[in-house]
Amino acid sequence: MAIQIKKPKTVTVLVSTYNWPEALERCLQTVWEQDRLPDEIIIADDGSEEETRNLIDRLKIQSPVPLIHVWHPDKGFRLSVIRNKAIAVATSEYIIQIDGDILMDSHFISDHLYLVEKNSFLCGSRVWINQEHSKELLNQKGVIKVDRSRFPLSSILNSVRSKFLSKFLADRYKKNQPAILRGCNMSFWKQDILDINGYNESIQGWGSEDSEMAFRLMNKGVKKRFLKFAAVAYHLYHKENNKDNLANNDIILKNTIEEKRIWTEYGINKNNTF
Repeated sequence: MAIQIKKPKTVTVLVSTYNWPEALERCLQTVWEQDRLPDEIIIADDGSEEETRNLIDRLKIQSPVPLIHVWHPDKGFRLSVIRNKAIAVATSEYIIQIDGDILMDSHFISDHLYLVEKNSFLCGSRVWINQEHSKELLNQKGVIKVDRSRFPLSSILNSVRSKFLSKFLADRYKKNQPAILRGCNMSFWKQDILDINGYNESIQGWGSEDSEMAFRLMNKGVKKRFLKFAAVAYHLYHKENNKDNLANNDIILKNTIEEKRIWTEYGINKNNTF
């Protein structure tokens, strides 16, 4: 008898953003073009100004699914905090997490749902789009068309989609490299995230927030699966984020790994004021 693998009935797409409404609009357009629409979209807004709020208010009218804006004041890079707030209000049992500068292949959501299993989470990669091509994509009208012929050889494989290869590699690709993952292309069962109390909000500034949370999931026994040749994501060009606090964040990550931590006191349920 074939084993029945439980699949989620509802899915939320969680999009993080900060003061780049042009990219966010293109990102949301690719969400609406999915062959499997999400049940809701939640914008995790890390303190954007009025232009982003006005855009989201306008797009709510166009969106074929509920579009929810979760915002907090700008007090520096607090991605862990705003993602926790968005996760807390998500109504779906499964969450697909991307950044607001990601353009999704039209099978992106269905690829995540094809490979998801109970007691597992998924991590994918992304294709970097150069500055010139990104500018053209931001100015495109109508359906967004990424020109794959312009990719360097090193990026082409990340843009190839194969259901057979993706299933074969899900538990094999970079199996011995647990720290490799991208928070801009990641998905998980909401209950699994609640069980570890979400992101660690003591991680401030860019870096390590996704890896730290992923290690706590793995410490709990939730298996990491890799999306290779599936859930193709195109990452629009932008300047690198400030990494001044990366060393402090890496210490928190190191302690989580060495002490096999599962729960964070500075998560969704907390008394802290980060």
